[in-house]
Amino acid sequence: MLLKSVRGYTPSYGSNCFFAENATLIGDVILGDEVSVWYQAVVRGDVNSIRIGNKVNIQDGVVIHATYETAATHIGNNVSIGHNAIVHGCTLHDNVLVGMGSIVMDHCEIGSNSIIAAGAVVTQNTIVPPGSIYAGVPARKIKEIDPDLQQNEIQRIAKNYILYASWFKA
Repeated sequence: MLLKSVRGYTPSYGSNCFFAENATLIGDVILGDEVSVWYQAVVRGDVNSIRIGNKVNIQDGVVIHATYETAATHIGNNVSIGHNAIVHGCTLHDNVLVGMGSIVMDHCEIGSNSIIAAGAVVTQNTIVPPGSIYAGVPARKIKEIDPDLQQNEIQRIAKNYILYASWFKA
């Protein structure tokens, strides 16, 4: 892992985390416990703060960034961010799944227990209500999430990534 200080800030993280050898953490970044940052993922807190809760997985090729002086990034607990997604200057509440290749832009707020579908583009200032599924370009609500989907997708993926990370720490 590349851990780099910038502007007097050094990334910090909790216990039982996994960082791939080529994952990058820069600047004003604080991660909770059981966070995994996978191959070629970048968490770049050079221009604003990035706060990440517990049991979060940041999959291969993800970019997490913010906007200078205007948009920090906040990610809650039990969040999965799919391969090659971009999360930029926004808030993801607890129990969120951000699908592969999707983009969540500045000042968006993704409510708890929501899914952003693969390839979706959530444009600036969008508020996703809790329990929603958003898809498309630009992303729009397609339906409410049912409890089965919440349990079998959001919870399962977050739990599985804790298991996967354990394989690499052995």
